Amino acid sequence: MIKFIDRKIKIAAAFFFIVAAVCSGCYNDKEELLYPGSTNAVDCNTIPARFGENVLPLVTLRCATVNCHNSSASGGFIFQNYEQISLAKERIKKVLLEKTMPPAGPLLPAETNTIQCWISNGALNN
Repeated sequence: MIKFIDRKIKIAAAFFFIVAAVCSGCYNDKEELLYPGSTNAVDCNTIPARFGENVLPLVTLRCATVNCHNSSASGGFIFQNYEQISLAKERIKKVLLEKTMPPAGPLLPAETNTIQCWISNGALNN
């Protein structure tokens, strides 16, 4: 009888440690810690969001790169001019919110805000 109880205790202890190990790997990331400034309210009146001056250089630097959204279109879209970027603005907005692009890591909050404000303000060719 004692051997049976010892075996049950060992099984219960092993189960407890396995559950504890699995659960300790699960946690909720705090967006503010991962991306400082990303949860702040955005005032598009204070963010420069002109296409030619702010958005196009940013998209060219971070999105229209080799093997992504350059002329090869290996990323599915080409982002080299206003028409191409404007046509994809809703998709761009979505991936920025999801933080799934660019593949090297999400844009900085200031960069995301610039693109989102440009879209929110009508995505003008200015």
